Amino acid sequence: MARDPYQELGVSRGASADEIRKAFRKKAKQFHPDANPGDASAEEKFKLASSAFDIIGDEDKRKKFDRGEIDADGREQHPGFSGGPFGGGASGDRYRQGPGGPGFEGVDINDILGDVFGQRGGGGGGRSSFGFGGNGKGSDVRARLEIDLEEALLGGKKRIAFSDGRTLDVNIPKGAQDGQVLRLKGQGAPGRAAPGDALIELGVRPHPLYRREGEVLYMDLPVSVPDAVLGGKVEAPTPDGPVTLTVPKGSNSGAQLRLKGRGFVNARGQRGDLFAKIVVTLPESPDAQLEKFAESWRKDRPYSPKKR
Repeated sequence: MARDPYQELGVSRGASADEIRKAFRKKAKQFHPDANPGDASAEEKFKLASSAFDIIGDEDKRKKFDRGEIDADGREQHPGFSGGPFGGGASGDRYRQGPGGPGFEGVDINDILGDVFGQRGGGGGGRSSFGFGGNGKGSDVRARLEIDLEEALLGGKKRIAFSDGRTLDVNIPKGAQDGQVLRLKGQGAPGRAAPGDALIELGVRPHPLYRREGEVLYMDLPVSVPDAVLGGKVEAPTPDGPVTLTVPKGSNSGAQLRLKGRGFVNARGQRGDLFAKIVVTLPESPDAQLEKFAESWRKDRPYSPKKR
C-alpha cells in the first residue's frame, strides 16, 4: 500500500491547492527520470510523488481520500468506516468547502512537468519526457515538434524521439497551425490498465524568406534594373513552388505584387495571399556600360526621388 499522499509530498492535511502543487513541482524536479538517468531509486520516488499528487492533486479524489472512500492507491474502501485511514472523519469534512477551500479542478500532472522541464523540440525532430500516472491509464506525455512553414502548409511526416529511446513518425496534417496539438493514442507512459497518449504541440519555425502576419505572407523580390525600367517576366518562389510574375514597366522598389491564395492557412483552412515586394537590385559586379549611362543620365537629366 502506498504511503499517505500528504506525507509523500511533505504537506499538511490542510495544505492549499497551491502548496500541494508547489510540493509536487519540487519533487518532480528533484526525482524526474530525465534529471536522473539510470537511477532506479529516483524513478521510484518520482512515481510515488506522482501517485500522491494524483490523489490529493485532484479535488474529487482528495475529498474521497479524506472521507476514507479510497485508499492511498486510489482503490475504493469497504463502506462502514467513519473516517479515513489517516484521520478522516470530521476533519475530512473541511475539504468539502467551496470558495476559499482547496480547489484542484483541471489539474494535470503533465502540465506541471512541462512547466518544470520546459520540453522543446531539437534538431530535425523533437523530444518528449515521460510522466507516470497514479492509477489505471498511464500518464499522457507532452512534447513540442518544430516544423517548417512548407510542412505546415503541405503536410507530411516528421520523426520525434522519446526519452525512453523510442522514435515515432508523426503525420503532420495539411494546414497545420502553430500551437496545434496532435494526440497520438497509446503512445504515452505505460500504466497498469493502458498506456497514456502522446500530445504533440506543433511549432512553425520562422522562415528565412517569408514574413508571416496571420495567414498573409510577405517576401522581397529582387528585380534587375532593366526589368524594373522596361518591365518583364521574373521567377518568384512560393511555398508551393516557383511561379512566373509580370513586373510592370517602370516599377520602383517597394511596389508589391499580389499572389492570391499563395499565403499561409488560417484555422478554417483558408489560404491567405502572398505579397512580393519589388527590390530593384544592381549587378553584383561593376558594369562599365551601366556606369557610363548613369553618368550621362545624371549630367543631362538630373533626377531626385520624391521626398515622402
